[in-house]
Amino acid sequence: MSDNILSHNEMCRREGISLQRGMNFGLSGNHSVILMSLRNNAPYRDRLEDSGTTLIYEGHDHPKVTSCPNPKVVDQPRTLPSGKLTQSGKFHEAAQRFKSGKRAPERVRVYEKIRSGIWSYNGVFHLVDAWQEPDEHRVIYKFKLVAVKGDEDFAQPVHMDAERRRIIPTAVKLEVWKRDGGKCRLCRKLPPI
Repeated sequence: MSDNILSHNEMCRREGISLQRGMNFGLSGNHSVILMSLRNNAPYRDRLEDSGTTLIYEGHDHPKVTSCPNPKVVDQPRTLPSGKLTQSGKFHEAAQRFKSGKRAPERVRVYEKIRSGIWSYNGVFHLVDAWQEPDEHRVIYKFKLVAVKGDEDFAQPVHMDAERRRIIPTAVKLEVWKRDGGKCRLCRKLPPI
């Protein structure tokens, strides 16, 4: 099994926080984290484009609360009731500032849920665009991120000319995971859950 296959606990240990939400902006002040899924039953419509080098990520819904029992029919919010930006709002603002030349692209570590409790680390992406578009019932946020090579050292400035790279398709990751029985090919141990 690849070193890039992790349990949820391993992923949280690596990032130094409990990753309970899909969008996590500005961790440690030098990168963000997105949790994505291309599975059929995923709650959001994330997708890969450009031969697997570009991620189009869907923003996150209003929380399900008594006053909002069905978030899938409510516009995805930019701000909280307090006026502070939601995670979608923070990512959107960073993308707009990049597009206007006011900042470098946000570096984003992307983890993909490939099975319940099993995640694949998809590497570092640059957030390069964001927009709103209508869905069947509401307005949603979309984010464009490109997979890049050689920009993992967050102590260094963002590599503006980083080369694009291709993401291994989910079906291939699942086949490798099944082939190896969920175990590391080197140590033959299961990842801790």
